[in-house]
Amino acid sequence: MSIFSRVIVPALMAAIFLAAPAAAYAQAAGAGQDQPSEETWNSIKGDIFKNRPILDGSGLVVLDAPKRAEDSAIVPIGMRVDFAGDDKRTLKSLTLVIDENPAPVAGTFTIGPRSGVTSISTRVRVNSYSYVRLVAELSDGQLYGVKAFVKASGGCSAPAASNSDATKAMLGQMKFRTFPPGSGTSPEAQVMLRHPQNSGLQMDQVTRLYIPPFFIEDLKIWQGDDLVVAMDGGIAISEDPNIRFNYRPNGAGKFRVEAVDTSKEMFRDEWSIEKSML
Repeated sequence: MSIFSRVIVPALMAAIFLAAPAAAYAQAAGAGQDQPSEETWNSIKGDIFKNRPILDGSGLVVLDAPKRAEDSAIVPIGMRVDFAGDDKRTLKSLTLVIDENPAPVAGTFTIGPRSGVTSISTRVRVNSYSYVRLVAELSDGQLYGVKAFVKASGGCSAPAASNSDATKAMLGQMKFRTFPPGSGTSPEAQVMLRHPQNSGLQMDQVTRLYIPPFFIEDLKIWQGDDLVVAMDGGIAISEDPNIRFNYRPNGAGKFRVEAVDTSKEMFRDEWSIEKSML
């Protein structure tokens, strides 16, 4: 059973009915707290990580998040692992958790074994003042975690930024960009996908009914036949998902992407890789 079925669905269904009072309470409580509580994290981490120990990732795992979000529905998040020069371990996965969101697991990013990925950035919704946590699983089998406190409110219930008719017309359209390596760094690539990412907590302004959850739940990126990144996503990934990552060129001539949303519709596209990136 997936983490979405075990953790996200029950929390989300309860949140739909309690969203307004819960958000108001969380905002008021968060505004006055100097020392954020670990209570929520302690109650969810065992289920998310199957009671595995999570070691302190300071100095190894890096989470870039704003202290105060300019827009709680589009909060930029950077995730990376900084391996020392003699460290032979590799990155297996990154799990992003937003403690106080109705569905705390924002996404799990599984890393292809030959991809060379050590850095991923994306944009998320933060529903109330909350710890944002990044847990990295390395090839040594251990979990390493770090956290950042983000002040934001209402990200999961914020209305869509784009016109619904326009979004439907462009649903699933993708864009792809590559970025040449800098001095001593790997090349990077970016995938952008048009999708409303309805959270289930947004209200239709005409009917005054909640819009059902509708979002990308599975996204895979390949370089040739090699998996680069696979994302198991949830409602916290912002409208029009945007994922940027570094990678190790393997000589393949194409990148390809497949994404599946909660309606089980699949979107596919592929792009040639510039020779300068190989």
